[in-house]
Amino acid sequence: MAASRTDTSLLGRWWWSVDRLTLIAIAGLIGFGYVMMLAASPSVAARIGEAQDLFLFKQVAFLAAGFVVVVGVSMLSPRNVRRAAVLGCMIALGLTAMTLLIGTEIKGARRWISLPGFAIQPSEFLKPSFAVVAAWLIAESKRRRHFPGTLIACALFAIILVLLNAQPDIGMLTVVSAVFLTQLFVGGLNLGWIGAGLVGMVLGGFGLYAWDAHVRTRVLRFLHPTADNSYQIDKALQAFGNGGLFGRGPGEGQVKDMLPDAHADFVFAVAGEEFGFLVCLAVISVFCFIVVRALMRLLREHDMFIILAVSGLVTSFGLQAFVNMASALHLIPTKGMTLPFISYGGSSVLAMALEMGFVLALTRARTHGSPT
Repeated sequence: MAASRTDTSLLGRWWWSVDRLTLIAIAGLIGFGYVMMLAASPSVAARIGEAQDLFLFKQVAFLAAGFVVVVGVSMLSPRNVRRAAVLGCMIALGLTAMTLLIGTEIKGARRWISLPGFAIQPSEFLKPSFAVVAAWLIAESKRRRHFPGTLIACALFAIILVLLNAQPDIGMLTVVSAVFLTQLFVGGLNLGWIGAGLVGMVLGGFGLYAWDAHVRTRVLRFLHPTADNSYQIDKALQAFGNGGLFGRGPGEGQVKDMLPDAHADFVFAVAGEEFGFLVCLAVISVFCFIVVRALMRLLREHDMFIILAVSGLVTSFGLQAFVNMASALHLIPTKGMTLPFISYGGSSVLAMALEMGFVLALTRARTHGSPT
């Protein structure tokens, strides 16, 4: 072991500097995602007239590619993380804009670009890339007094909001807004401005409720579940009730045969029915562990860029997981947002892999003289 610690190869330096506990937790989520695809996807595929293993084979390939992305990106230095994020943000921003022109419309939203065999959602990749770019701009404005980094980040944020609202993708817009406000707060912005931003988000929510029929319907279904069509929520809650403490057993769930989005938005309900409350609690604990572990690694960090970037990335990761699970439990209005590494979706898996790769790369242990 002592000899191994002296290994100066790229792989050796990576292994002894990366946060291995977080890496194991991510691998655990990916493994559970594979189990949930075995449980939930065949019934969904059969219901729409496709081969039962269609979603399974696709997702297994995406999960495997996602783990490779996590490991590969985690080997980058902070300087190369910035470069990758800038390039990724430019590409994702351009493709997100293109969805308004050539995007595939699904359920009234243009968020996807169709490619042979699958569709890509560019805004998923915009989320982690923007978090890192915004962190760099804000940190540079602190380091160089006359550099308008925060103003540039605000302008970029405004462009992203316009594009996401035009698709529309209110869930992604909310997550990106929460991430950016978190970074501004951690960066030391006056609390008055943070409060103004929160008030703006609340007023924007009321505005969407007043003028967007789709948003209004979602909210009314949440507030009055018996007065409108709440079929999926009813079935999701039934699934949790059927599962009880220990679950019905792998493959024994029945509600998944009636849930249209059992493999995606409501995969947590399938987990609740087949594996029970204790496994669901374990899954929640893993998500919490990843977020808290990353924040704890920042306690010894002095680089403002790394502090801001990791704060934004884990806010995005944790908030997305919360929204998915809380929606399935009827704690908040339903929102089409995937459960990281567990729900079906290639764009989501690869974007989350990029996000967690960035976190692992930025929280690696570094000695004096390490590349920045």
